[in-house]
Amino acid sequence: MMASVISSNWYFDFISPFAYLQLAQFSKLPSSLKITPVPVVFSGLLKHWGQLGPAEIPSKRRFVYRFFKWKADQINLPFTMPPKHPYNPLPSLRLCVAAGAKVEQVIAIFNVIYVQGLQPDSIEGINAMAEALSIDNPQAVLSDETVKITLRDNTKKAIAEGVFGVPTFTIGNELFWGGDATKMMLDYINCSELFETAEMKRISSMPMGLTRR
Repeated sequence: MMASVISSNWYFDFISPFAYLQLAQFSKLPSSLKITPVPVVFSGLLKHWGQLGPAEIPSKRRFVYRFFKWKADQINLPFTMPPKHPYNPLPSLRLCVAAGAKVEQVIAIFNVIYVQGLQPDSIEGINAMAEALSIDNPQAVLSDETVKITLRDNTKKAIAEGVFGVPTFTIGNELFWGGDATKMMLDYINCSELFETAEMKRISSMPMGLTRR
């Protein structure tokens, strides 16, 4: 009997090596999971929810950069940070949108950034990404209004679904944020009843205690 197809959006921004690390594990996910990559502007999510990015906290920045390299080594994944990070992710995101944002195209851009280690907001990096996507005129793509609108709409859609960080999988109304939640998502796919227990329901809607001013 063929397994039912389960549709999922995968919200990501190239600025996040966490997304690169999770993408490398896609081949291990069930074939019944139909993944649609959705490029979004991570800074737009941060602004909406009032959060700082990991790189904006000095000690966290040092930790996550070292974690990226450690984790990549653990799974035998090539990893080279570009010379400067964070960077302007809009060129990579817009090129991805223009090319169709399929998994293969997302991989091609990530490889330019975190395998070759090229600066993605430099002329060299932009040209390398465009070449990987078979885009002849990258500057025209970067200024294309339809591409810009699509990326803005993607980000608005993510916010409307409650997405607060990248990478995030969504299945129906459920969010699974970060690589650490991949197993949680698979458990949900295999047995959603695990998330319908009395305690799960209680903690899903429990009131706030203290709030910071």
